[in-house]
Amino acid sequence: MRHLAATLTLLAVPLAAMADPLPSWNDTATEQGIVDFVTRVTDPASDDFVPEMARIAVFDNDGTLWSEQPLYFQGLFALDILREKAKADPAILKDDILKAAAAGDMKAVTAGGEAGLVEILDVSHSDISVEDFQSSARAWLTTAKHPTSGLTYAEMTYQPMVELLSYLRDNGFRTYIVSGGGVDFMRSVARDAYGIPTWQVIGSQGDTTYEVKDGVPTLWKDGGIRFIDDAAGKPVGIDAAIGQRPIFAAGNSDGDFQMLEWTTAGAGPRFGMIIHHTDAKREFAYDRDSHVGKLAKALDQADAHGWHVVDMARDWSRVWTGEK
Repeated sequence: MRHLAATLTLLAVPLAAMADPLPSWNDTATEQGIVDFVTRVTDPASDDFVPEMARIAVFDNDGTLWSEQPLYFQGLFALDILREKAKADPAILKDDILKAAAAGDMKAVTAGGEAGLVEILDVSHSDISVEDFQSSARAWLTTAKHPTSGLTYAEMTYQPMVELLSYLRDNGFRTYIVSGGGVDFMRSVARDAYGIPTWQVIGSQGDTTYEVKDGVPTLWKDGGIRFIDDAAGKPVGIDAAIGQRPIFAAGNSDGDFQMLEWTTAGAGPRFGMIIHHTDAKREFAYDRDSHVGKLAKALDQADAHGWHVVDMARDWSRVWTGEK
């Protein structure tokens, strides 16, 4: 029996090595490009070998790791919280954009653009402890249902990207989220959703202060915007939090352009990836004219920079982690 167990163990090693590390990716040039890159940078005999301490991969979140339509998930969460606050204190609805948001007028909200969304976030994400905010966000993400998919928002993470994160970590990479989304919102589920610890989440930040409330030391969210981790802010955020240039970057919009540009401009092997939303049947199809996740400049310049463009309809056999 001991000999049989040893034989089965030996047989399992090559079988595990042969297993597809990216089962939700179709066998296309995109998947092959990922595997080729990882193989080159992790093979000590390769001219492109990269030591583990330099294997850093950064990922946008909205539209890259989970869906972002019809509005960023944090925006939808903010609308729900704003409505709850307005019931208790209607005086917080100080202008037309806040009144439209509380009334559920999505057309007016989207017409307000980024400035309107920031205002809604400012009001809905303040006057609460960081711990209570993260608990509220986690509860909403895991129970509230998306208006068209019927899945919870936490179930709308992209299965192929979750696999990619795991594949990179299995090969000595450290994986970071670098997103325009609020850092506390993303940290509420990052570990469970992606296997990424809270300290490897870089995002936009509001004003936070330390106070002792009722004898309890507390971090308190005061509202306001201290740092926006988007566009040119992304490389700045990466440098501040990590202190070195990544070798792998993935995004889906023009807001990720500078992160991709900076990452792939470094010396040695580099990998840039853009998620192109081409699948109206299984997810959503959008790029240049979208009110969120606009993709124009980055798509036009992808070839010149050598970035890999993921065609969601062609490259993914499955979309969401929660789909049956």
